[in-house]
Amino acid sequence: MKIEAIWSEYQASLKAFLLKNVSNADDVDDLLQEIMLKTHQNLHRIEDVNKLKPWLFQVANRAIIDFYRARAKKDNFNPDDLWYENIEESLYQQMTHCVHPFIQALPEEQAKLLTAIEIEGLSQKEYAQQVGVAYSTLKSRVQKGRKLLLNVFNQCCDFSVNEQGELVDIHTKNRSCSKC
Repeated sequence: MKIEAIWSEYQASLKAFLLKNVSNADDVDDLLQEIMLKTHQNLHRIEDVNKLKPWLFQVANRAIIDFYRARAKKDNFNPDDLWYENIEESLYQQMTHCVHPFIQALPEEQAKLLTAIEIEGLSQKEYAQQVGVAYSTLKSRVQKGRKLLLNVFNQCCDFSVNEQGELVDIHTKNRSCSKC
């Protein structure tokens, strides 16, 4: 049995079978190539010529199944469709709007410090040089400022975090808290 003879005899019927199950002609051509390759690689295993046609259609059927499985994996994984990413982004967006008013509620020194580092993105080393204090001193001040900021947040909001410490939910404690 030669691949050319097999292919000339069965290609049309395999293509018709594939077209019944796969609507895109380009995908059908790709599947036909896969079937031809598998036929070429496994032709030596077929001992009875009468079993060739059922074997070819079984290979075609498996190719269709694999095609739809691969497509489902690819189509189902769209990072934009992940609900938890959208929620996480919206929580962080909500918090971004809240941070500045809460920082302004802190004493002036901590407010300037946290605005420069947390809002403007200055590194702690750069800020330490600008204000003329030791880096280790500034690190302590940043930690103190962050603790004060957390206290201000906690007076207004309840936070839920996951096991990794990431924000997963926010609830305002009372309506009088209008910073957010």
